[in-house]
Amino acid sequence: MVRNFLCVAAVAILLSGCTNAHKTERIAGEKPARVLRHVVLFKFKDGTTDQQIKAVENGMSALPGKIDAIYDYEWGTNVSPENLSEGFTHCFVITFLSEADRATYLPHPAHMEFGKTFGRYVDKVLVIDYWTKQ
Repeated sequence: MVRNFLCVAAVAILLSGCTNAHKTERIAGEKPARVLRHVVLFKFKDGTTDQQIKAVENGMSALPGKIDAIYDYEWGTNVSPENLSEGFTHCFVITFLSEADRATYLPHPAHMEFGKTFGRYVDKVLVIDYWTKQ
């Protein structure tokens, strides 16, 4: 009985495309005690078109589908009325379960390709990482 359950669980994981333990945790609905947030802010170069900015948004949003180490992802544009953004308009938050996952992400070919393809549109990048409770 236990062996059958393990086989079914393994097949379910394979069919879902999840190969990492943290993906299995996510499927099971378990929340980790803490997560590592990787916050990336972009200030675009003057003259960057709306179409180019949309391509950057789409490129960044494609990374979770290409890099298993990413646990969660969200993004948005600045809506603060405080006028303190220093020209940064876009915020991307990538969540990892461990420093090892972040270490996998940073040199990952998909991440490197994103930077190579879209870096020409970005004037400044600000990155802050922090641990937080889920």
